[in-house]
This record gives sequence, structure tokens and C-alpha cells, in this order.
Amino acid sequence: MSTNLLESFRQAYRNLELLPLLTQKELDSFGVNYGGDVIEELEQLVEDSPSGDSKIVFAGHRGCGKSTLLAEFSRRLEKRYFVVFFSISDLIEMSDVNHINILFAIAVRLMEEAEKRQVQIKKSTKESFYKWFATQTRVESDEVSTDTSVGFDLFKIITGKLKADATIRNEIKQEFVRKISDLIARINEIAAVVQVATSTKILVIIDDLDKLDLVVVREIYQDHIKALFQPQFRVIFTIPIAALREVSLRAVIETETNDQIVLMPIAKLFGKGESRETIPIPQFKPTATFADILGRRVPDNLIETYTTEQIILYSGGVLRELIRIANECCRICLRLIRRNPHDETVKINQDVLEEALNNLRNDFATPLGKAEYEILQITYQEFAPEDPKEQKFLDLLHGLYVLEYRNNDIWYDIHPVVVDLLRKKGLINGTSIHNT
Repeated sequence: MSTNLLESFRQAYRNLELLPLLTQKELDSFGVNYGGDVIEELEQLVEDSPSGDSKIVFAGHRGCGKSTLLAEFSRRLEKRYFVVFFSISDLIEMSDVNHINILFAIAVRLMEEAEKRQVQIKKSTKESFYKWFATQTRVESDEVSTDTSVGFDLFKIITGKLKADATIRNEIKQEFVRKISDLIARINEIAAVVQVATSTKILVIIDDLDKLDLVVVREIYQDHIKALFQPQFRVIFTIPIAALREVSLRAVIETETNDQIVLMPIAKLFGKGESRETIPIPQFKPTATFADILGRRVPDNLIETYTTEQIILYSGGVLRELIRIANECCRICLRLIRRNPHDETVKINQDVLEEALNNLRNDFATPLGKAEYEILQITYQEFAPEDPKEQKFLDLLHGLYVLEYRNNDIWYDIHPVVVDLLRKKGLINGTSIHNT
């Protein structure tokens, strides 16, 4: 077996993990200049807010790069603010997220960050906070190790309980469902103590709320937004782009945030309708950026140039899809090397890409029925659905079947992999990207 080739593809496969770039080391290895305008918009809203407790909602398609951008943004502001950046999925099982445990998670992360930075808080005050957290999460005194700091151990245990123990999460919900003001008062008390001790304003950034099901998003942001927004410090919340297409929900968010909604668009590889031309020519700048992103993860000798271009086009301008397609290609190549251990010519070429795309087409096709195909067909033909408020359309938008683009107006197109499905069913005409 070609050990060098196998190891090269293994490394490329590791480089193509479907995870955001959260550390400086990851950014140094794989980061490119992307989303600078969005960072500037977020910074302006945080810095210039007339109040110290402004709430910002950050929206975008899943996989468009929000998490990586928020991690970079948090590092940019950490010298000016006491920044607490965390993913809700690291604390709460995603199927069980609600407004109460989001608020409780804020409290946990505030104290955990204060412990990590060794913020000097009066001993009696700190012990009072410890006792409150331990009581709410049923942490027994003998669970806390004596060979490390009490706070460090306590919050490590609490994080584990919140993530794994549905009973604890339910008890917290039942405890505060009718007295949410008590939970908010405790959060604000913790925040006030931290701000005084550090002489720094607090900024909390909560990632991955955009990955929740739309029905959960609706309940959190429409039914309980007033409670969620009561902490008296700056908070950035994430939300899926599909949620902003619901008129009543958007109206509530606009009112409660004072219209502080920031959208991270996906890369527009083609202008409206340009991908339908006989010989479509993608826009240079976003294509070059995506080529840079892919080139940092997959060496040139492992992939054909034309295939790189095809992977970019099939991504639809969604960063996650770029990585996902290339990841699938690497998996296929690793299997080919093991199947033919003496073949030194294995690389990501058109045959490999076609197999990868077929796998992804099947993944996309599985949940689709007649009604969904009709919505996709109309959206492809008209660059908009008949009813943008219809739940099936919102679900397709949430699931990346439909992609939203912006220039002077908002328009929609279909994920290029899904376009192939529509062609195979005879619902639209023309050739696929793969054949251009």
C-alpha cells in the first residue's frame, strides 16, 4: 500500500472536519479573509449601542461560517470586554433547549469564565454563588474534588450534568418556569459582581441556536423573548435565516432588539440567473476565496484543478457544503487506496466527485415528497416560492435545499446538488454543472 498517499489523504480528511475554526491555531492553518463586513457591523452595534444591555440577533444559513466568524469576533473584542463565547450545544442537549436553560447556561458560563480568569470576587459572595449553582443542579459536596479549585471542579460537574441529565434540566425548568425573574436576578447579580471586579463590560455570545428546529426557535424567540432579553448586559444570539421569513416572529425580534439584526449572507458565486446560462461564468472574488479555503485543506497533488472548480460550484456558496463535498471525496479516495494498494494515481477527479455527489443527492432526496418537489421547482423557475411563509418552504430553507441570496433585492435559488435531482425528475431543463 502507498503509505505516503494514504497518509496524505488521511491528513486532508482530518483537515475537512465539518467544524468551525475556533482556535487561533486553526485560524492560522485554515483561516482566510472572509466576512469582514459582517464583523464590522457587529462591532458597530456592540460599541455604539446607547445602552449597556443591547441584544443583537445574528442570522444566516447553517454552515455559512457564523461560528468561525463569531470566534474571531470574540477574540477581537476580548481586550475591551469580558467576553463569554459559547455554543449552546456544549451545555444543553439540542432537543431540550428552551429559554430557561439558555438563561441558566449564561449564568454557568459567566461564573466559569470568571473562575478561568481568576477574577477576584469576595469569598462570601463567591461561596453564595457556588451554593446556588450546586443546589439547582443537585451537586453534592463530596462530588467536588479537593485537589483543584472548588469553582473549576464545580462548573465542570455542572456542565456535565446539564449536557447528560435530562432530569436536572427538567428540574431547572420547573424551578424557574413561574419565577423566571428570580433566575434573571441571579444572572444580573453575577454579571454586576464580575463587571465591578474586572472594571470591564460584559459581552455574551451564544452560538448554535441557529441549529435548533424551527418550532423550538419560534417558541424561544416569539413566546419568551422578553425574558430571554432581560439580562442587563450585551448579548449576541444566533438564529436560523428561515426564522426571519416568518413575519410575526421577525416583527417581535425587530421590536425587542431595536432592529439590531445582522445577517451573514452566503457567497454569491453567480448573479441572479447567471448559473442558467449556456456557459455560466462564476464571479471571481468569491470563487477565488473558496479555492483558497479548499487549497489550505487539500494539497494540489491530491485533486484535479477542474474538479476543484466543480466542488466550489456545487457548494452553492455555502462554506459547510464546500467542506462536506470535499470531505466525501476524501472518504472515497481513502477506500480506493485500500482497495488498490499499489495504485499511485488515486486523486480527487471527476469520477470521485460524481460518486460523492450521488451520495449527497441521495441524502437530500430521502425526505422529499411531491409537495416539496413542487416548491423547489417553482422556486427554481421564479427565484422565489409562491408563498415564502409556507412552513414547507421554511423547512427547505432551513435544510439548505433552498439558498437565499442578496444584492439589491432578496432572491432564492436551489442548492446545486438538489438542482440535479430536479433535472433527473424532469422538473426543469438544462444540463448540470457537472456537464458544463
